[in-house]
Amino acid sequence: MSKSTSPYPQLSASGTGTGVVSHAGAVVLLRTAEKTGLTAALSTELARFRKPLARHDPGKIVLDLATVLAIGGDCLADIAQLRAHPELFGAVASDPTVSRLIGMLAADADTALDAIDRARATARAHAWTAAGRAAPDDTIDEQTPLVIDIDATLVTAHSDKESAAPNFKRGYGFHPLCAFVDHGEHGAGEPVAMLLRPGNSGSNTAADHVTVVQDALAQLPYDPGYRVGKKVLVRVDGAGGTHGLIEYLTKRRLSYSVGFGLTDAHAAAIDLVPEQAWTPAYDPDGQVRDGAWVTEITGLLDLSTWPNGMRVIVRKEKPHPGAQLRFTDRNGLRLTAFVTNTRRGQLPDLELRHRRRARCEDRIRAAKATGLRNLPLHGFDQNRIWLALVQLACELTAWMQMLAFTEVPARRWEPKRLRLRLLSIAGKIARHARRVRLQLAATAPGVDVLVAGLNRLAALPAPV
Repeated sequence: MSKSTSPYPQLSASGTGTGVVSHAGAVVLLRTAEKTGLTAALSTELARFRKPLARHDPGKIVLDLATVLAIGGDCLADIAQLRAHPELFGAVASDPTVSRLIGMLAADADTALDAIDRARATARAHAWTAAGRAAPDDTIDEQTPLVIDIDATLVTAHSDKESAAPNFKRGYGFHPLCAFVDHGEHGAGEPVAMLLRPGNSGSNTAADHVTVVQDALAQLPYDPGYRVGKKVLVRVDGAGGTHGLIEYLTKRRLSYSVGFGLTDAHAAAIDLVPEQAWTPAYDPDGQVRDGAWVTEITGLLDLSTWPNGMRVIVRKEKPHPGAQLRFTDRNGLRLTAFVTNTRRGQLPDLELRHRRRARCEDRIRAAKATGLRNLPLHGFDQNRIWLALVQLACELTAWMQMLAFTEVPARRWEPKRLRLRLLSIAGKIARHARRVRLQLAATAPGVDVLVAGLNRLAALPAPV
């Protein structure tokens, strides 16, 4: 027998281990679902879809699928990862049972989605209440509002799925429009609405933006009526700069910060602004940035067809190396603009607040890592249900970070890092004195963070 030259230990492997649980760290997701009341809410709201004498609760099946997406799954069959460990995840439905439930929900998609949305809203209210000072709606007002970011993304379809269509980037698939609540610089974010659309849907369709705003507001733990107030800020890129959306936001008395496309007439008005009227812009850390300035041109434009109170703020900056200038740019400087109805605040602060809308791209990236990258089902309504599962998985992850990892760096980790360092930690099932215990791997680098998070969740009161 020759001596091995490999730097790795030589092991003989067999599939005979018992009591070992992979993805044992996912128990923190289960405890989060219980402490937010999501488990009970889904079971209650989806009870109408349970057939007589059925063994599996539709609410638990939906929550199991959301858990699978949260730990990295990307199709219905990945629920087998949970089925292999009933000591941790309980009784998990078979693949045919899961497929039948998705078909049943899709057959009455509007009713099913309304039920899931009600469960999400109930759990969100519990989660934000339990979070206290760490909640995104803590001490909000007109100057420090709760921020809802809206953006669209392209999802490629690799087969001929229902309602898939070519998109403006010469791809093929879907063009969902998403809304996320921003948790600020010290947190991540959570989805509050996703609208599935064919790939050829317009980026600036006002009706779709209004629908998403309505769905997002209905998810907030406030009065869903028309008096939410300016303590809620809707932030959109240039695709939202339409009369229809801004008139709707004004009617709802919401704060807004929306990208605004510049025309040649606007650029000509900017030429009239004296140099001393430009104020240095801020960088992401709130410090003065070299080569960038902001000003307001509201008084130089004819805004008679736009809602009252709309302000137009312009930024000019030196373009990045290799950037192509547009016809509306001036003197070698890139011009961009946005509109807002916020009355107070320095121009650089308002402009920095608007640019932080880029966090929405981080939220979309996280959602694509949690099941949004590919819509695996054929029917359009089936994929609407899938999109609801994606939202549940993203929300469960965000609430877990907000409640269990409030004051540690894991509060801001994206899904890939969470899975590698925490959710993938293995464990062993031990039984003693009629109790079942989960012994997490003691040598895992993140086990102390995970155990501290579980203890923090255990200390939270049960939802009422």
